[in-house]
Amino acid sequence: MRIIFMGTPDFAVASLEALIQSGEQVVAVVTVPDKPAGRGQKIHESAVKIYAAQHHIPVLQPVKLRDEAFLAELKSYQADLQVVVAFRMLPEVVWNMPRYGTINVHASLLPQYRGAAPINHAIMNGEQESGVTTFLLQHEIDTGNILLAEKVAISDTDTAGDLHDNLMHAGANTLLRTLQELKAGNLQPKSQDDIAPNEPLKHAPKIFKEDCKINWDQPTNVVYNFIRGLSPYPTAFTLLNDKVLKIYKTEKEQRATDAAPGTIETDQKNYLKFATQDGYISVTELQLEGKKKMNIVDFLKGYRF
Repeated sequence: MRIIFMGTPDFAVASLEALIQSGEQVVAVVTVPDKPAGRGQKIHESAVKIYAAQHHIPVLQPVKLRDEAFLAELKSYQADLQVVVAFRMLPEVVWNMPRYGTINVHASLLPQYRGAAPINHAIMNGEQESGVTTFLLQHEIDTGNILLAEKVAISDTDTAGDLHDNLMHAGANTLLRTLQELKAGNLQPKSQDDIAPNEPLKHAPKIFKEDCKINWDQPTNVVYNFIRGLSPYPTAFTLLNDKVLKIYKTEKEQRATDAAPGTIETDQKNYLKFATQDGYISVTELQLEGKKKMNIVDFLKGYRF
C-alpha cells in the first residue's frame, strides 16, 4: 500500500522506522513546521522530519491542515492509507482522504486515557498496566473503532520516560501487525463503546506547567506517582528558598511522622527528604533553578540550607 505517515516526536520515529524497514511504501511524511527553540532560538526540525530526510522521503509541513495547497499536494500522492503517531488532530477532509482511511497509534489501552498525555497520567494514577492501541480516526478525538491493542506492564519504579520508551517499541510492533492483518482482510474494527462499557473512563488531558507543582500534603504514594509520572518531562517541581526545584527521581518512605507536609530533612551530605501526609519522599535526582541536573550527593556538596 501507498502510505502517508504523520507524526512529530521520537515516539513517532520508531513506527516510521518499522514501516520502512519492513518494506512498506511510505510515499510522504507530514510533520510540524520548523520553529526556533532553546536559548539561541536555533531552528528546530522535528525528529520525524530528520528521519524522513535521511531516507529521502518527501516531507510536508503545513501550517494549516485545511490549506488548499496542502490538501492538493496530499491528494497527489494517492495514498491508500495514512498512519498517524503523536501528531495533531486532523480535519475530516484529511483523515477521510485515503480509501482505507487513517490509522492512529495511541499510547494507552483505549477507551482509557484518551487525550494528549496518556503516558504521564497512567503513571500519575499509579496504574500497573498500560499499552498501545491502533484505531481508525473519526470525528471525536481518540474515539474511533479499535483495530488491535497490546498491553505493557508498568513497574513501581517506572517513570514516564521509561514507559514512553516501552510503548514506543510496542506501538511500532502493533502498527506492523495491524497492517499485516489489514492486508490479509482479518481485521474487524471494534467500537470503543463495547469495551468495558460499565468501567469509568480515565482521561489524559494536556499537562501545563502550573499542573506540575507538588502538593506535599498528600499520601506518600500519591506524591511518589505524581513525580515519576512527570519525569523527565514536563517535570514535577517544588520551591526551595523561592527557587524552582525540579525533581526527577525519588524513593518513598511510608512511616508515621509529626513533621508538617513539605518540611525538609537533610544530613547535608547524603539525603534530602520532604515530609508528606504519611511519610517522606527522598529525592535522588534533581535540578535547582539556574543549575544543571544532578544526583542528591553532588547537589548537597554545593548547597547550604
